[in-house]
Amino acid sequence: MLAAAMVLAGLAALVHVAIFWLESVAWMRPETRRVFGIASEDDARVTRTLAYNQGFYNLFLAVVAAVGIVLLAAGSTAAGAALVYAGCGSMAAAAVVLVSGSRAYARAVAFQGVLPLLALVALTVAVV
Repeated sequence: MLAAAMVLAGLAALVHVAIFWLESVAWMRPETRRVFGIASEDDARVTRTLAYNQGFYNLFLAVVAAVGIVLLAAGSTAAGAALVYAGCGSMAAAAVVLVSGSRAYARAVAFQGVLPLLALVALTVAVV
């Protein structure tokens, strides 16, 4: 079950790296604006700084989870589990916050929240 937790956490981290790319690098592109429901280039320009910051937040969560995976693989179960719990727990909690703001984001919540939640469940089964 530990291997499953590490794979799920790794996939969750990759999703959050992709979100980082969209928010911090590709925000002004029309295809990215469509993903986030930003209709106009002017609206994207107004929100660019917020998206840039949020993208790095997602990247940092991915890094925390990834370091946890490396530590788990190296046999440092306590430290690795703590970091995977912190990274994936924050990802899952952020998904709950997103959907609490608007049910219109349910699809995005599923995309960003299910993998880290499954990683947390698998990790808990593995270490308890």
